Amino acid sequence: MTQQRIVLVTGPSGAGRSTAIRVLEDLGFEAIDNLPMGLLLRLLEGPARERPMALGLDARNRDFSTIGFIELAAKLRRMADVDLATLYLDCSDEVLLRRFSETRRRHPVAANASPETGVMQEKELLAPIREIADTLIDTSPLNVHQLRQEVERWFAPQSGRHLVVSVESFSYKRGLPRGLDMVFDCRFLANPYWQPDLRAEDGRNPDVARYVQSDANYAPFFERVVDLLTHLLPAYRAEGKAHLSVAFGCTGGQHRSVATAEAVAKALAEGGQQVAIRHREMERRSLNVRPD
Repeated sequence: MTQQRIVLVTGPSGAGRSTAIRVLEDLGFEAIDNLPMGLLLRLLEGPARERPMALGLDARNRDFSTIGFIELAAKLRRMADVDLATLYLDCSDEVLLRRFSETRRRHPVAANASPETGVMQEKELLAPIREIADTLIDTSPLNVHQLRQEVERWFAPQSGRHLVVSVESFSYKRGLPRGLDMVFDCRFLANPYWQPDLRAEDGRNPDVARYVQSDANYAPFFERVVDLLTHLLPAYRAEGKAHLSVAFGCTGGQHRSVATAEAVAKALAEGGQQVAIRHREMERRSLNVRPD
């Protein structure tokens, strides 16, 4: 029988619960925050999902109660097809108050009272859950990078730190895509668009790729880009970064950027990196050819 792995993430507001959920998501968990407890069992109906699940439950949930949480956890533990763990993010009163003071946020448990009152009330509410937690992480002395490392230590002990490199191609005609970490302009390379037999093809075609790579500027450019990424990726991974987006652009996003993105993605994958590739203009294309 395949078991569905579930991690229930909770703890007082400001202790790092949302950060922990994002870390679990980066580790491959399907993450859902602030899920009403009454919907959790319905979420599990049907066959087990391939991905583990990280579910954030806290006092902000409209149907949250201490007894309800404990009873729900007990029910899940009795289910033969569920592998349950509870993660409790704790923090000292002093640090919680400092964090609320720095952000100037009202405390969600006592919006009309002082943060001190909210922290006290929420901790009293969650105290019984803290006692039954499988994993307790005190975030008082931790920054976000140290918290990430701690969550990874408990929930990804064999896999270490993950970093997925997304390699993309795009068209400058449409502007820079959002969310990119690095951008390389390929418009200085020889353009296959001006070759009638290559115009209708794209950079995934071997003939197009060979034409682009025949440019004398291509090899030094390609080697320097791969060297740069190979040098930086371990540092990004050590910093706790889970995703790095690298994009290559040309005029139409059809020939030069696609061929270069394909070559760089292949080189990184052969070097042991986890790589995803996306061609934005290819996704938009229908039967009409968009010229480069």
